Formats: sequence, C-alpha cells, structure tokens
Amino acid sequence: MRIRRLRRLIARLSGRGTDITYGKWVARYDTPSRRRLNERLARLKRRPLFSILMLTPGRGALSQIYPGFELCAADDWAAALERARGDFVILLDGQGELSPHALLRLAEEAEAHPEAALLYSDEDRLDEHGRRFEPSFKPDFSLDLLQSLDFIGGVAAWRRSLVLESGGLPGAEHDLALRVCGQLKPAQIRHVPEVLYHRRGPARATSARRMRQPLPEPAPLVSLIIPTRDRAELLRACIESIRRLTKYPRYELIVVDNGSSEATALSYLAELEAGGATVLRHPGPFNFSGLNNLAARAAKGEVLGFLNNDLEAIDGGWLEEMVSQAMRPEVGAVGAKLLFPNGTVQHAGIILGLGDDRVAGTPHRGIPRDSPGYGGRAAAVQELSAVSAACLVMRKQVFEEVGGFDAVNLAVAYNDVDLCLRLRERGYRVLWTPYAELYHKESASRGSDRTPENRDRFALEVGYMRKRWGALLEMDPYFNPNLSLDSDAFLLAAPPRRAR
Repeated sequence: MRIRRLRRLIARLSGRGTDITYGKWVARYDTPSRRRLNERLARLKRRPLFSILMLTPGRGALSQIYPGFELCAADDWAAALERARGDFVILLDGQGELSPHALLRLAEEAEAHPEAALLYSDEDRLDEHGRRFEPSFKPDFSLDLLQSLDFIGGVAAWRRSLVLESGGLPGAEHDLALRVCGQLKPAQIRHVPEVLYHRRGPARATSARRMRQPLPEPAPLVSLIIPTRDRAELLRACIESIRRLTKYPRYELIVVDNGSSEATALSYLAELEAGGATVLRHPGPFNFSGLNNLAARAAKGEVLGFLNNDLEAIDGGWLEEMVSQAMRPEVGAVGAKLLFPNGTVQHAGIILGLGDDRVAGTPHRGIPRDSPGYGGRAAAVQELSAVSAACLVMRKQVFEEVGGFDAVNLAVAYNDVDLCLRLRERGYRVLWTPYAELYHKESASRGSDRTPENRDRFALEVGYMRKRWGALLEMDPYFNPNLSLDSDAFLLAAPPRRAR
C-alpha cells in the first residue's frame, strides 16, 4: 500500500501530459500496425460512407485506411452539406487532421452499434514539428456537460439524415450538437475512447457557460438533514453559516443526534430545538445510512438535503442551485463542489474505481477553487456516476423509490455511491454542479475509515460494493479508459483499460 502511494506521489510531482511522457504512451499504445489495420478493415461487413465537409482544403483527411469517404469542400457548411451523399457527415475546419485509422474506427463503431446517430472521439494536439501532445481524453456523453461545455469537438460523425432533419448547418458544430443531442437516446451517441483527431494551433477553449434551471413556484420545502454526535463547535459553525447566508426561502432543519454526551453539545441541541429546529435522538453505533433514513422518514419537505455536520456555507445561492437541478424530473440526485478550508477542491463529484480500494474516489482533489480542471470539467455542470452525500440534494419521492441509503451493508462508507448507482439503474441522472460551493472539514466528526477500529468494517463495505456492482466499478462512463485509476490527477493509464 505504501509503495503504491509513493508511486502516485512521484507521478503527481513529475507532472502529466508532457511531450515525452505522452510520446512514449503513443508509441506503445496508440500506433497500430498497417497489417493489423488491414485485417480489421477486411472484417468489416457494413461499410458506411462518410462525407467529410471542409471549408479549407487540406491534407487532414487524405491518408485514410478506410476507403469509404468523400470530400465536400465549399465556402460554408450548408453548401458543403448539399454536396454530401454519405451516411455520416464530419465537419473539418482545417485546423487539424484525422489519424490514418480514424474512419476505420468510426466505421467499426457504426457496425457494432447500428442505431448510432453521433460518433465522437478523443483528440490531442500537434506542435510545429508534427509531434503529438496534450491529449484530451473525454467522458461518455452527458447532455448537461454539453450544454455547459463544447466537449465533443475534434472529430464527430453525424448521421446525415439527422442533420438535415434538424435544420442543416446554419451554425457551428456546437450549435448542431445542442439542437440535436437532446432528441437522441443515450444509445444513439457513441464515444470512441481513442485519439482520432490531431489539432493544430491553439488549444480549444474549455471555458464553461452557465445554464440556470428555474425553481418551481412556490419553491418546494427542503428538509436539511444533519447527523451529529458531540463536536458542538462543528455543528454550530455549519448551522449558523446556513442560517446567515442561505437565500433559499423555505427549508427546515433536522438534526439527528447519535448519542451526544458532551455538555456543550447537549446545550446546543436544546438551543436548536428552542429555535424551531427538529432534533431526533438516535443513540448507538454510528450508522450514517440509518441516521439519514430515520430523518428522511420524519422530513416534511418535498426535497431532502443531506449534509455533514462539518460543512460551512460560503454563499447564499448554493441551495437554490441544487434544488433547481434536483427538481428536474430526469434528475435523481445533485452534488455540490466541496472545498477544503484552505480553498482547494475536496469534492468535485465521484469517479468509480478510482483510488487504492478500486471502489470510488474524487477527481480534481487539491486543485485551486477557481481552476477549470481537466478539460474544463471542474467548472461545468455535468452528469457523473456518483456524488458525495456530504452535501446531496434530491426529491423525497425519488429517495423513497430506491429505498434510501443501505443501512445494512453500508453503514458508513460508500453509501452515497451505492445510492447514486441505484438511481442510475432506474434511469435517473446524477448531477454535479460547481455553482454550489461549501467548505467541508472532511471526516472531522467520524474520523478515518483506515484507523484500526474502523478497518474491519470498512473492508466489509468495500467487499459488498465490489460484489454488488462488480465490473461497473472498473469502467466509469465518465472517466476515460485512457486515464489511470491509480491517481486523481488525470494521469495516463499504462496500459489503457479495455475499450467499452
């Protein structure tokens, strides 16, 4: 364990994505032989025609293993589209080039998924000497991420009939994506996790735009649920920050006391009761899932907000942002951006399989609060596999529908991950938003899972998660298989995990 952590530390300190490191990765894992490519071409039974639309004539599409393509050059996209006859159209802006096997790989994906209407891939950049650097390894499709960020970019193959039905090409490719993708089923959008496009010139902009969701009128009542035991100073800082800053008009406070015995804690709990908060008393061994389930049953709100007692609100709009997202019928749960007291990022969502235990971990950990993160994703609303229950908002009806937290198998660890995966199993989206920010003094109350007294319990919970969710933990759709699960710093996976 110590050796693995030392290796992760060395990898972090040595940097990532440098020309040498990525160059070696390309040579070893991303340079298929011509013989192998020809064998793959020979196995193709369906061979779609790709129409490559170009505004600027260039060499970017000429060196293809796959022969089934046509070039359609014109002064604007609409005129180029008029010439196209292909099953799929690809927009090339002259700022980069396709890899030699790009169309072959897209054709293979189209054959494997005949319902596909959009195929997109990873990309990197070319320097003035033609050397590849700065890879952009993308997640599988998230409509919310697309609305915030043009993450598809690079090479994208659109089914031509769909482009025509959507009104053609009056604008840029991001405009096309925004018009079309909301109408597609998830299975119709295929991410090919391979570098098939090499961009020249400046890097693509990764600044996110904010899409605000409206609140219902009137705003629903929110039950803010806070489990606690002793540590009155933590609970007081949490609740006073909420009361002082939160602008959301309707919420109730439910504090679940898990056997406090310190005089200061008992006094503060009595003060809270006198001030209108609900205090539920449930002594016994700490069971985060059970405490929250108990409070959820007593909650009067249409919306539940699960909060750790070591949180502190930073600005007044955090709850409005989370509730506005949670009230969308397709959304199951919403997580917040949690910061260490020094202002660096502590939680920016959860990635399955990340970390030593190979169950789940947190990406972007330790980056500055205002950093856009990898590919701009630390600053954009997006769909993820899971979010932290240290600050999680969801509709009470949905919580009850999935049976709440698992208090039997996951008393303390990974209950939030399990809850989110059960939500996704039922077709709900799990969202993370950077526009709800709070400080989080991580595990200040309950301590670490790795202390001797917690180790056995934690091992059982890890074992349950692996048994319950199995291979899903190894291939998070929102974490590219070319990225390593050994690090939260988006390092290269060597070798890459198997493609989806």
